[in-house]
Amino acid sequence: AHDFRSRSDDSEDTELRFVTCQSLWNQIKSETEQIQEDLNKQLLDNLMNFLSRSLSEFREKTTEWTCRMKFREIPTAALVLGVNVTDHDSTFRSLSDVLQDNITPYIALLEAKDCPGIKNLMQKLMGQLMNCDIDVDPLEDEDSVQVSQNRIRCSMSSLISWYESVTKKTDSETPSKKRNSSSRHWQSPPVVVIFKDMESFSTKVLQDFIVISSQHIHELPLVLIFGIATSPMIIHRLLPHSVSSLLCIELFQSVSCKEHLSTIIDKLLLTSRFPFKLGEKVLQVLINIFLYHDFSVQNFIKGFQLCVVEHFYSQPLSVLCCQLVDVKKRVYSLSHDQCENIRRLPSFRRYVEKQESGKQVALLTNDSFLKEETEKLLEDLHVYHENYVSILRCLHVFTSSLPKYPLGKQIRELHCACLENRVWETEEYESSLQLARMLNKTDLVTMLQQCVEILTSSSGKEFDKTVEKLKEFLTQFQNLEAEASQEQDVSVSSQKELQKKTDLYHLQKTLLELKESRRSKKLTKFEMLRFEVVDYIDSLVRKYLVPADDRTLHEIMYFNAATILRGHLNAAPRTALHTALNNPHWYLKNQALKCDGGGISNKAPDICIVYKLHLECGRLINLVDWLEAFSTVVMAAEEPNADAASSDQVDDIIHARFIRAVSELELLGFIKPSKQKTDHVARLTWGGC
Repeated sequence: AHDFRSRSDDSEDTELRFVTCQSLWNQIKSETEQIQEDLNKQLLDNLMNFLSRSLSEFREKTTEWTCRMKFREIPTAALVLGVNVTDHDSTFRSLSDVLQDNITPYIALLEAKDCPGIKNLMQKLMGQLMNCDIDVDPLEDEDSVQVSQNRIRCSMSSLISWYESVTKKTDSETPSKKRNSSSRHWQSPPVVVIFKDMESFSTKVLQDFIVISSQHIHELPLVLIFGIATSPMIIHRLLPHSVSSLLCIELFQSVSCKEHLSTIIDKLLLTSRFPFKLGEKVLQVLINIFLYHDFSVQNFIKGFQLCVVEHFYSQPLSVLCCQLVDVKKRVYSLSHDQCENIRRLPSFRRYVEKQESGKQVALLTNDSFLKEETEKLLEDLHVYHENYVSILRCLHVFTSSLPKYPLGKQIRELHCACLENRVWETEEYESSLQLARMLNKTDLVTMLQQCVEILTSSSGKEFDKTVEKLKEFLTQFQNLEAEASQEQDVSVSSQKELQKKTDLYHLQKTLLELKESRRSKKLTKFEMLRFEVVDYIDSLVRKYLVPADDRTLHEIMYFNAATILRGHLNAAPRTALHTALNNPHWYLKNQALKCDGGGISNKAPDICIVYKLHLECGRLINLVDWLEAFSTVVMAAEEPNADAASSDQVDDIIHARFIRAVSELELLGFIKPSKQKTDHVARLTWGGC
């Protein structure tokens, strides 16, 4: 926040821009969290039902649980989450919260990096469960703390003893306290162990834990949840049949990351709720990173957040990127300098050039007139967004049902195509129209009904006549059905008449007429109506799906700096390292470290001095010469000391500093020891960055 305020170019409205940016992002963040919750609801409900079933069987000692005890089967949920591993944490957090609120307080989340052996796994498991008990009963936790601190007692028998003690403690509570706790948790709640990244766990660790747990399943209601990124078959690859047969596995599938991304784009960008928009190139950068790097929706949202902050930081007029109700107030509070910023916008200059000379003078010289015109243009831009989204959805209804999907199957692909240029001028759009002109009546009627629903629910005020026209098309299709049945009766009767004609002359004449009518076949009423429907949809596209870059003042609401975004998101580690080591003042913001003419400052960090000296060397670097050069630079500003003992001590310190700096440089991959000469190192990097 401080950096946003201090580095902003325009100090007049920095605070307002910051508040607007913060408010907008809070709304977007809450919306993304709600989307995540809605998408995971079905999955979490299914898991809750699974756990409730398993628990009720254990509590009631039903026949099914008795059979499981006999075969020592552990209830296990295989949760397939997909390859977007960075998104798994949010899913597991939601799952843990729901379980703690409704089923059990005893939940352990285990990661492979913390469990290299079975002993580590048991320590981690019991440590988390004991902490859970401490959180519930902070006054009665001394024994639990001793158990968690005593590593010798981290065994399954200790876990069972602890579970029996805490459940007895719950049963012996006062009736009122027991009633309150049972409203949230079951009696004898299960112990849920979640393996967040099953593929990364050692096979031996998993096998040992499952075998040990299965031997105590009659004493401890244990439930396992495996987080799987790839395929459920990984369970059988990691575990032999003798171990996997100890698990009663039920499969659960989360929503795919692509579907999640489509929902995010639909709710954040294809809506009039949020005035901030992404330009085509920026959106394409974020989508490409998602598709070709990590499939992470969370990283996409972080990139979106970066776009919001960068837009409000770099665009002085982003103060006008607000809801329609606030536009008038903010426009009329603009200063003269901000009015000049509006006049400098490329889209506004194009707008001025199209006006008559008198209006051009007023727009360029009269601030009051400019504010009135700006208010109208911003209102038009808001209306454009509302209409754009509605017609885009209607067009997607048609294009998503076509074979081969010329304009893409997802609405985000169609949105990018419309942002990039005039979509009706592309070959893909032309082929889509040709395919649409071959749709059957059932599909056309279904699509028109969907479009009517979209436009009826739209907030746009210009679609009343459009809805009436679409309903008129639907009525005409219904009338065609009645006419078609009548025509069928007529054709049957004509066939009968033809059969009655026994005269050869009349028969040949009739057949020739039929042949000629087939050659010069006219369009049927249905085909004409189908062409009319497609042409009408085409006219809506040409009217409302104009690219945002063609709209005046689009720079206020659209972030188009794809190069800046790519520089932030696409890491260039070698360039960053070279900049940090060669010009340390760039990152440390210390002007004392700045050197002109390629010099080396003795105030720079040791590794920077060593790095700049190594750039002057060839393939092999003599360590003795390197040390002497380093010592010369470091001692440059120090006064010569006559005391020999202290001088030797200083030399030792410099020597130690040099060794450490060289070791750090080797760790970063710039040098390596040489086998040719023991007192030399080999340089590994060449060329500029």
